[in-house]
Amino acid sequence: MPASLLALSAVPVAAGAYRLIQLGVGAEVTPDNARFFAAPLPVVLHILSVSVYAVLGALQFSSGFRRRRPRWHRTAGWALVPAGIVAAASGLWMQAFYELPESDRGALAVLRLLFGSAMLTSLLLGVVALWRRDFVRHGAWMLRAYAIGLGAGTQVLTIAPWALLFGQPDAGEKAFLMGAGWVINVAVAEWIIHRRSTVTPAPERAIVQLAR
Repeated sequence: MPASLLALSAVPVAAGAYRLIQLGVGAEVTPDNARFFAAPLPVVLHILSVSVYAVLGALQFSSGFRRRRPRWHRTAGWALVPAGIVAAASGLWMQAFYELPESDRGALAVLRLLFGSAMLTSLLLGVVALWRRDFVRHGAWMLRAYAIGLGAGTQVLTIAPWALLFGQPDAGEKAFLMGAGWVINVAVAEWIIHRRSTVTPAPERAIVQLAR
């Protein structure tokens, strides 16, 4: 699973790195990137936090690695949660305050605000569950947050085939395809959470919680 998640996040992480290079070397300012040059801090924070979140989050889903290095899992979590919060918060800020192109407004703006808020809420609920030592709910909320955060990777898979077959999507099609990426990830996360709850009997889950 970690290798698959890292592969899924490779394109958005690489795109973010390319954006940072553009900002660093002073690339040509165009209508598509003018907002980033006018206010670079939010997008820089977003790219860096998303990259950390994607990589560390993928490693957290290796059960064997967690068993072999339990301290690493906890230590990485202290970096993973703040990175996820910064990623979600900066994304919401950019959606609310950047001067966005027409294709990023309307339905897509609503979807970004919806899923960005859901990611932030899931992270906070995951922290609350950990504080209560409810490790089952902690894992479920963190999985939901990661699924939303990795939406950009799945969106590459939903948009690229459409662009190859039908050309660049218009505003409505873009909103639908990007929304589909988030929905697919959340659906997979919920399936995993449900599968864990049905495969592992309740007494065993309680023992796991006590052991941790």
